[in-house]
Amino acid sequence: MTTSTYDPATFRPLTFHDAVPAFRDGTDTPRAYLERCLETIAAREPVVKAWVTLNEAGARAAADEATARYKAGRALSSIDGMPVGIKDLLQTKDMPTEQGTPLFKGVQTRTDSASVLALRQAGAIILGKAVTTELGMSHPGPTTNPFNPDHTPGGSSSGSAAAVGACMVPATLGTQVVGSVIRPAGFCANTAIKPTFGAIHRGERLAFSQSHIGVHAGCLTDMWNVLWEMGRRSGGDPGHPGLYGEATLRAPLKPARLIVMESEGWPLMEPRVGDAFAQVLTQLERAGVTILRRSDSKLIEHFESTISQSLAICRDVCGYELRWTLENLVERFPTGLSDSMMSRLTLARSMSLDDYRKVLLLRQQARDAFAAIAGLADGLISVSSVGPAPPMDNSAKDSGITHTTGLPNFNAPTSVLGSPTITLPLLAISGLPVGVQVIGQMHSDATLAALAGWVRKTVTPVVA
Repeated sequence: MTTSTYDPATFRPLTFHDAVPAFRDGTDTPRAYLERCLETIAAREPVVKAWVTLNEAGARAAADEATARYKAGRALSSIDGMPVGIKDLLQTKDMPTEQGTPLFKGVQTRTDSASVLALRQAGAIILGKAVTTELGMSHPGPTTNPFNPDHTPGGSSSGSAAAVGACMVPATLGTQVVGSVIRPAGFCANTAIKPTFGAIHRGERLAFSQSHIGVHAGCLTDMWNVLWEMGRRSGGDPGHPGLYGEATLRAPLKPARLIVMESEGWPLMEPRVGDAFAQVLTQLERAGVTILRRSDSKLIEHFESTISQSLAICRDVCGYELRWTLENLVERFPTGLSDSMMSRLTLARSMSLDDYRKVLLLRQQARDAFAAIAGLADGLISVSSVGPAPPMDNSAKDSGITHTTGLPNFNAPTSVLGSPTITLPLLAISGLPVGVQVIGQMHSDATLAALAGWVRKTVTPVVA
């Protein structure tokens, strides 16, 4: 089967942590688990098109090594033997890193990004490179939504989200500068985290001042295990303290209060999504959670005002920081970039240093306003997108940029803030998934995962 209608009551994501006991007692093996993944890829890849490159031989060799370790009682970590996909913006020593553009076709750096190296050290199986949009921006790749191939999987972590949604692998790595982890994860029924900015070493992605490494997974436990094993080994970005928390996902933690984050996405939200989200909030209130809105506090209202132009802030920060890369590419390949990417370069060329300083000031003001509401609630809650995944030929535009993979208005705020956010598959709209995200203060990743666990356990997914 190559496509299906998403039903949260019947959809069963691929998970890994619950397979480990069978590895330990010998009734299953990492090699057999990998072969099942490869069978699913063979069946679904012709339509989903999640992968740029697969290293099946290397994956089988790594799976055999993991099988031997389990047999000897010497597993390296909680993710030893886990097949993982890597977004094709991150370097892998054994596969090309093409960055979603033909300009880098076949380019092989023979280097692992910090996050990839950490995964290998933990025993994870680096199975392949997942499709990304052009240079991780707006121009789409060939990947389709795993629940309806006429719709986008989102971007820029297109293949990463689709591979998990199609049950090809239990986890993948993505990156987010604006909305590239949380939105596609919501479109593809993933559980995913964009952690605190700088919590996971970004390797070669350090050139962007708000790029995050994120994890897509089939469940919270696998998501946290991948995140923690990376953080333990790679640390955070230079000058950052890295990821806080324990090796084991904390028990579900009930929040006393949650703030609804409206952001600039609220007036753009499709009515059916708004109605379904309201049902989620009602379930939380019935479970004893106090829901706060912008009208309940001047501090929340002020916070909302500071994030009301988050997408434009992201556009300008990214444009200015990406300009020198694009200038060099245009010099080498005068006609090699998409119209979408050239429009970003045009915007960047119009910015002065003072313009950049101003947008950094606006970003800091949003972060200060966010910190000021920390005492009001245990976290924030919002939808992960304005609607379900739009058609593949979508050309929605906001802040001067065409967003072919869906509007990121509900994602830009947390990228501006650098705060951790986790999306959960809690909505189904016309047979397509839509995520609900819970958002925490900086360095609250472990607590946020526990809050997300309680929300996931308590809320019955809403179908509309």
